[in-house]
Amino acid sequence: MAYNNYFHSGHAQVNGLSMYHEIHGQGGLPLVLIHGGGSTIETTFGRILPLLAQKRQVIALELQAHGRTGDRPTDLSFEQDADDVAALLQQLKIQKADFLGFSNGGQTTMEIVFRHPAIINKIILCSIFYKRSGTFPQFWDGFDQVTLHDMPKPLRDGFLAVNNNPTALTNSFNKDVQRMKLFRGWSDEQIKSINVPTLVISANNDVGSPEHAVEMYRLIPNAQLAIFPGGHGTYLGAIEALENGQWPAFNATALIEGFLDQQ
Repeated sequence: MAYNNYFHSGHAQVNGLSMYHEIHGQGGLPLVLIHGGGSTIETTFGRILPLLAQKRQVIALELQAHGRTGDRPTDLSFEQDADDVAALLQQLKIQKADFLGFSNGGQTTMEIVFRHPAIINKIILCSIFYKRSGTFPQFWDGFDQVTLHDMPKPLRDGFLAVNNNPTALTNSFNKDVQRMKLFRGWSDEQIKSINVPTLVISANNDVGSPEHAVEMYRLIPNAQLAIFPGGHGTYLGAIEALENGQWPAFNATALIEGFLDQQ
Protein backbone atom coordinates (compact mmCIF):
# COMPACT_ATOMS: atom_id res chain seq x y z
CA MET A 1 0.00 0.00 0.00
CA ALA A 2 1.43 3.36 -0.96
CA TYR A 3 2.36 5.72 1.84
CA ASN A 4 -0.55 7.94 2.77
CA ASN A 5 0.55 11.46 3.67
CA TYR A 6 -2.52 12.24 5.78
CA PHE A 7 -1.43 14.17 8.87
CA HIS A 8 -3.22 16.00 11.62
CA SER A 9 -1.89 17.39 14.89
CA GLY A 10 -3.38 19.34 17.74
CA HIS A 11 -4.24 19.55 21.41
CA ALA A 12 -7.28 18.02 23.09
CA GLN A 13 -8.63 18.96 26.51
CA VAL A 14 -8.40 15.68 28.41
CA ASN A 15 -9.16 15.36 32.14
CA GLY A 16 -8.05 18.95 32.71
CA LEU A 17 -4.93 18.47 30.59
CA SER A 18 -4.05 19.94 27.20
CA MET A 19 -2.82 16.77 25.45
CA TYR A 20 -0.81 16.95 22.24
CA HIS A 21 -1.41 14.24 19.65
CA GLU A 22 -0.73 13.45 16.01
CA ILE A 23 -2.58 11.29 13.49
CA HIS A 24 -0.57 9.82 10.62
CA GLY A 25 -1.94 7.86 7.68
CA GLN A 26 -5.35 6.30 7.15
CA GLY A 27 -6.97 2.90 6.99
CA GLY A 28 -7.33 -0.14 9.18
CA LEU A 29 -7.57 -0.36 12.94
CA PRO A 30 -5.63 2.53 14.52
CA LEU A 31 -2.32 1.87 16.21
CA VAL A 32 -1.68 4.04 19.26
CA LEU A 33 1.96 4.78 20.13
CA ILE A 34 2.83 5.62 23.75
CA HIS A 35 6.34 6.97 24.39
CA GLY A 36 8.73 6.30 27.24
CA GLY A 37 9.59 8.41 30.26
CA GLY A 38 11.33 11.68 29.46
CA SER A 39 10.51 11.23 25.80
CA THR A 40 8.44 12.78 23.05
CA ILE A 41 6.78 11.36 19.95
CA GLU A 42 9.85 12.21 17.91
CA THR A 43 12.52 10.89 20.28
CA THR A 44 10.87 7.49 20.75
CA PHE A 45 9.07 6.95 17.46
CA GLY A 46 10.54 9.36 14.92
CA ARG A 47 12.26 6.58 12.96
CA ILE A 48 9.58 3.90 12.97
CA LEU A 49 6.38 5.95 12.84
CA PRO A 50 6.54 6.84 9.11
CA LEU A 51 7.04 3.17 8.27
CA LEU A 52 4.11 1.98 10.36
CA ALA A 53 1.87 4.70 8.92
CA GLN A 54 2.30 3.34 5.39
CA LYS A 55 -0.27 0.61 6.04
CA ARG A 56 -2.49 1.90 8.85
CA GLN A 57 -3.57 4.92 10.79
CA VAL A 58 -1.13 5.70 13.58
CA ILE A 59 -2.00 7.91 16.55
CA ALA A 60 0.92 9.21 18.57
CA LEU A 61 0.56 11.30 21.72
CA GLU A 62 2.53 12.95 24.46
CA LEU A 63 1.63 12.19 28.06
CA GLN A 64 1.25 14.51 31.03
CA ALA A 65 4.26 16.85 31.52
CA HIS A 66 6.01 15.54 28.40
CA GLY A 67 6.82 17.45 25.24
CA ARG A 68 3.96 19.62 24.02
CA THR A 69 1.40 18.29 26.52
CA GLY A 70 0.59 20.37 29.58
CA ASP A 71 0.78 19.41 33.22
CA ARG A 72 -1.52 19.31 36.22
CA PRO A 73 -0.67 19.75 39.91
CA THR A 74 -0.46 16.00 40.55
CA ASP A 75 2.25 13.38 40.49
CA LEU A 76 2.53 11.17 37.44
CA SER A 77 0.89 7.75 37.57
CA PHE A 78 0.40 5.00 35.04
CA GLU A 79 -3.25 4.83 36.05
CA GLN A 80 -3.84 8.50 35.24
CA ASP A 81 -1.89 8.22 31.99
CA ALA A 82 -4.11 5.28 31.01
CA ASP A 83 -7.25 7.29 31.76
CA ASP A 84 -5.89 10.22 29.74
CA VAL A 85 -5.18 8.04 26.70
CA ALA A 86 -8.63 6.45 26.90
CA ALA A 87 -10.28 9.89 27.15
CA LEU A 88 -8.31 11.15 24.15
CA LEU A 89 -9.45 8.20 22.03
CA GLN A 90 -13.04 8.81 23.10
CA GLN A 91 -12.75 12.41 21.89
CA LEU A 92 -11.31 11.14 18.60
CA LYS A 93 -14.29 8.73 18.34
CA ILE A 94 -12.03 5.66 18.29
CA GLN A 95 -13.79 2.72 19.92
CA LYS A 96 -11.00 0.13 19.59
CA ALA A 97 -7.31 0.21 18.72
CA ASP A 98 -4.01 -1.60 18.89
CA PHE A 99 -1.45 -0.19 21.32
CA LEU A 100 2.34 -0.10 21.31
CA GLY A 101 3.94 1.19 24.48
CA PHE A 102 7.67 1.65 24.98
CA SER A 103 9.29 1.57 28.44
CA ASN A 104 7.05 3.62 30.79
CA GLY A 105 4.62 3.78 27.87
CA GLY A 106 4.39 -0.01 28.03
CA GLN A 107 3.49 0.21 31.69
CA THR A 108 0.81 2.74 30.80
CA THR A 109 -0.42 0.29 28.15
CA MET A 110 -0.78 -2.40 30.81
CA GLU A 111 -2.96 -0.06 32.86
CA ILE A 112 -5.10 0.60 29.79
CA VAL A 113 -5.66 -3.15 29.56
CA PHE A 114 -6.69 -3.31 33.21
CA ARG A 115 -8.77 -0.11 33.33
CA HIS A 116 -10.18 0.21 29.79
CA PRO A 117 -10.24 -3.30 28.28
CA ALA A 118 -13.04 -2.52 25.82
CA ILE A 119 -10.81 -0.27 23.71
CA ILE A 120 -8.00 -2.84 23.35
CA ASN A 121 -7.52 -5.12 20.35
CA LYS A 122 -3.83 -6.07 20.62
CA ILE A 123 -0.91 -4.76 22.65
CA ILE A 124 2.82 -4.57 22.07
CA LEU A 125 4.87 -4.18 25.24
CA CYS A 126 8.34 -2.88 24.42
CA SER A 127 11.25 -2.89 26.89
CA ILE A 128 9.22 -3.01 30.07
CA PHE A 129 9.28 -4.77 33.41
CA TYR A 130 6.27 -5.42 35.60
CA LYS A 131 8.01 -5.81 38.96
CA ARG A 132 11.06 -4.33 40.65
CA SER A 133 13.06 -7.55 40.41
CA GLY A 134 12.71 -7.48 36.62
CA THR A 135 15.70 -5.14 36.39
CA PHE A 136 19.05 -4.95 38.14
CA PRO A 137 19.25 -3.50 41.69
CA GLN A 138 21.56 -0.65 40.63
CA PHE A 139 18.72 0.71 38.50
CA TRP A 140 16.74 1.52 41.63
CA ASP A 141 19.72 2.81 43.61
CA GLY A 142 20.45 5.35 40.89
CA PHE A 143 17.23 7.29 41.47
CA ASP A 144 18.50 8.56 44.83
CA GLN A 145 21.31 10.61 43.29
CA VAL A 146 20.09 11.24 39.74
CA THR A 147 19.99 14.80 38.35
CA LEU A 148 18.78 16.31 35.10
CA HIS A 149 22.32 16.06 33.71
CA ASP A 150 22.06 12.26 34.00
CA MET A 151 19.17 12.31 31.54
CA PRO A 152 20.49 11.29 28.09
CA LYS A 153 21.35 14.41 26.12
CA PRO A 154 19.31 13.32 23.05
CA LEU A 155 16.22 13.22 25.28
CA ARG A 156 16.93 16.63 26.78
CA ASP A 157 17.53 18.08 23.34
CA GLY A 158 14.45 16.36 21.94
CA PHE A 159 12.19 17.78 24.65
CA LEU A 160 13.51 21.31 24.16
CA ALA A 161 13.15 20.99 20.38
CA VAL A 162 9.36 20.76 20.76
CA ASN A 163 8.97 22.72 24.02
CA ASN A 164 11.80 25.21 24.50
CA ASN A 165 11.12 25.61 28.21
CA PRO A 166 13.92 24.40 30.53
CA THR A 167 11.60 24.66 33.54
CA ALA A 168 9.12 22.29 31.90
CA LEU A 169 11.95 19.86 31.12
CA THR A 170 13.14 19.89 34.74
CA ASN A 171 9.58 19.40 35.96
CA SER A 172 9.05 16.47 33.61
CA PHE A 173 12.31 14.85 34.68
CA ASN A 174 11.59 15.23 38.39
CA LYS A 175 8.10 13.79 38.04
CA ASP A 176 9.37 10.79 36.06
CA VAL A 177 12.04 10.11 38.68
CA GLN A 178 9.53 10.34 41.52
CA ARG A 179 7.16 7.90 39.82
CA MET A 180 9.91 5.32 39.34
CA LYS A 181 11.21 5.72 42.89
CA LEU A 182 7.73 4.72 44.10
CA PHE A 183 7.22 1.96 41.50
CA ARG A 184 5.51 -1.13 42.94
CA GLY A 185 4.50 -2.93 39.77
CA TRP A 186 1.88 -5.61 39.31
CA SER A 187 1.33 -9.11 40.64
CA ASP A 188 1.80 -12.30 38.64
CA GLU A 189 -1.97 -12.77 38.88
CA GLN A 190 -2.58 -9.43 37.20
CA ILE A 191 -0.17 -10.28 34.39
CA LYS A 192 -1.87 -13.65 33.91
CA SER A 193 -5.22 -11.83 33.55
CA ILE A 194 -4.13 -10.03 30.36
CA ASN A 195 -6.36 -11.73 27.81
CA VAL A 196 -5.64 -9.83 24.58
CA PRO A 197 -3.07 -10.86 21.96
CA THR A 198 0.25 -9.55 23.23
CA LEU A 199 3.70 -9.17 21.73
CA VAL A 200 6.52 -8.76 24.27
CA ILE A 201 9.66 -7.19 22.79
CA SER A 202 12.93 -6.62 24.59
CA ALA A 203 16.63 -6.32 23.85
CA ASN A 204 19.47 -8.43 25.12
CA ASN A 205 21.00 -5.36 26.80
CA ASP A 206 17.78 -3.73 27.99
CA VAL A 207 16.73 -2.18 31.28
CA GLY A 208 14.65 -5.27 32.00
CA SER A 209 16.50 -8.57 31.77
CA PRO A 210 15.86 -11.06 28.94
CA GLU A 211 14.85 -13.55 31.61
CA HIS A 212 12.16 -11.16 32.80
CA ALA A 213 10.84 -10.76 29.25
CA VAL A 214 10.58 -14.55 29.02
CA GLU A 215 8.76 -14.61 32.36
CA MET A 216 6.19 -12.11 31.08
CA TYR A 217 5.77 -14.09 27.88
CA ARG A 218 5.04 -17.25 29.85
CA LEU A 219 2.57 -15.55 32.21
CA ILE A 220 0.43 -13.81 29.57
CA PRO A 221 -1.87 -16.46 28.07
CA ASN A 222 -1.87 -15.27 24.44
CA ALA A 223 1.62 -13.84 24.08
CA GLN A 224 4.47 -13.86 21.61
CA LEU A 225 8.07 -12.92 22.39
CA ALA A 226 10.97 -11.35 20.52
CA ILE A 227 14.38 -10.38 21.88
CA PHE A 228 16.55 -8.18 19.65
CA PRO A 229 20.23 -7.38 19.91
CA GLY A 230 20.99 -3.95 21.25
CA GLY A 231 19.94 -1.68 24.07
CA HIS A 232 16.83 0.01 25.43
CA GLY A 233 14.80 0.87 22.35
CA THR A 234 17.47 0.28 19.69
CA TYR A 235 15.08 -1.95 17.74
CA LEU A 236 12.46 0.85 17.65
CA GLY A 237 14.91 3.59 16.76
CA ALA A 238 14.52 5.34 20.13
CA ILE A 239 16.95 8.20 19.82
CA GLU A 240 18.75 7.67 23.13
CA ALA A 241 19.70 4.12 22.10
CA LEU A 242 21.19 4.88 18.68
CA GLU A 243 24.92 4.95 18.04
CA ASN A 244 25.88 8.01 15.98
CA GLY A 245 22.18 8.44 15.22
CA GLN A 246 22.14 5.28 13.08
CA TRP A 247 19.19 2.89 13.31
CA PRO A 248 20.29 -0.68 12.60
CA ALA A 249 18.79 -2.39 9.55
CA PHE A 250 17.82 -5.29 11.82
CA ASN A 251 14.89 -3.66 13.62
CA ALA A 252 11.36 -4.43 14.75
CA THR A 253 9.31 -2.87 11.95
CA ALA A 254 8.46 -6.04 10.03
CA LEU A 255 7.83 -7.98 13.25
CA ILE A 256 5.37 -5.37 14.54
CA GLU A 257 3.53 -5.20 11.22
CA GLY A 258 3.32 -8.98 11.02
CA PHE A 259 1.90 -9.23 14.53
CA LEU A 260 -0.70 -6.55 13.86
CA ASP A 261 -1.72 -8.17 10.57
CA GLN A 262 -2.29 -11.61 12.10
CA GLN A 263 -5.94 -12.65 12.16
